[in-house]
Amino acid sequence: MSSFDHPALVQSISHSLASLRKSQPEVMQGFGALSKAAMAAGAIDETHKELMALAIGITQRCSGCIGFHVKALRRLGCTRQQLDETLAVCVYMGGGPALMYAAEAVAAWEAFAPAVP
Repeated sequence: MSSFDHPALVQSISHSLASLRKSQPEVMQGFGALSKAAMAAGAIDETHKELMALAIGITQRCSGCIGFHVKALRRLGCTRQQLDETLAVCVYMGGGPALMYAAEAVAAWEAFAPAVP
């Protein structure tokens, strides 16, 4: 199982990008605008777009991508069944390495679970 603390990883990446936002504001604003436009609901809703982004993050072996997209999926109300079916397609298309990152996505899903009072 993954040894990543995905909430801390997401926070750390966001913090590390702060200096880049200051030194390269046009690039960072451009990336933000691209993200916003690409993820906006249209013929495909935002949840399904996030699931696609997660799948790409898994097959590209990007732990930060897994953290950010799982966090977004939690916010959007994605179900565990939707997550698991997406992970199954990742494993089908990416084999063993994708299976390892699918396990990481499950760990991130659990780490971003809403706190139970």
